[in-house]
Amino acid sequence: MIRAYGLTKRYGDTTVVHGLDFAVHPGTVTGFLGPNGAGKSTTMRMLLGLDAPTRGRSTIGGRDYTTHPAPLTEVGALLEARSVHPGRTAFHHLMALAHTHGIPRGRVERVLDMVGLTGAAHRRVKGFSLGMGQRLGIAAALLGDPATLILDEPVNGLDPEGVLWIRTLLTSLAAEGRTVLVSSHLMSEMALTADHLVVIGRGRLLADTTVDALIRDAGGAFVKVVTPQADTLRTLLAGPGVEIGTDAGTGADHLVVRGTDAAHIGRTAAAHGIPLIELTPQQVSLEQAFMDLTQESVDHRTTAPLTGALA
Repeated sequence: MIRAYGLTKRYGDTTVVHGLDFAVHPGTVTGFLGPNGAGKSTTMRMLLGLDAPTRGRSTIGGRDYTTHPAPLTEVGALLEARSVHPGRTAFHHLMALAHTHGIPRGRVERVLDMVGLTGAAHRRVKGFSLGMGQRLGIAAALLGDPATLILDEPVNGLDPEGVLWIRTLLTSLAAEGRTVLVSSHLMSEMALTADHLVVIGRGRLLADTTVDALIRDAGGAFVKVVTPQADTLRTLLAGPGVEIGTDAGTGADHLVVRGTDAAHIGRTAAAHGIPLIELTPQQVSLEQAFMDLTQESVDHRTTAPLTGALA
């Protein structure tokens, strides 16, 4: 388990992390989300003892990371995949790490196979693509067979096969009872992979919740209805718990209905001879829920396309 207790980090007069309190539990994939500059990397560095907090503390497996006698066997981390000596081969890079913890050669060969680098094991890292470097970083994180994984943007540079592999790997590691904390900007991947979310903005905790709860709070499921008799249908559907609005940017014949399902709407329309041009169940995406939650925490926001700028 990972725990943060009031983690705070200041650089001079600037506070980049403000009193973060959260827990990452075993057996789940927890997504660590936030806009650029939110303080995610600084927080992960504090968890791993690479930056000292100005105030507060954190524990991994019940103790400060720096006090673990064999940290590679307790925590596997990927913060900067390219921080590898370019003249080393993938095999020798992992063997150097393995020697510090008495990890046998067989484990090095095993993780190279796990990440798909067996064929490139004796190539120098300076010739690796971004995706290959990422796979090597993940291999290093897995080297000690740790109970806890902290991964920053693990799908960065991976092709579709690699993205699917990472998704499967993370869920399988969590299923084994490991603690998995993953930072990512890819909301589509988090929607498929994460069970729980910790969301920060400008260094402050915005949400510590499940994926389903965040989507539900953002509007959850709704039904898009298009009918020329929108006012009549609106009256017929009105009732406790039912919310009916107009689809933004469209005409009055486009309705957004919450609190009931498409089957009920269809039956009601049919019983009263109301034609339906569209009846589509929909759900707010994790991306939209994230954007809604963090809209006040974005430092750099685009407002409109630069029409003709590239002409």
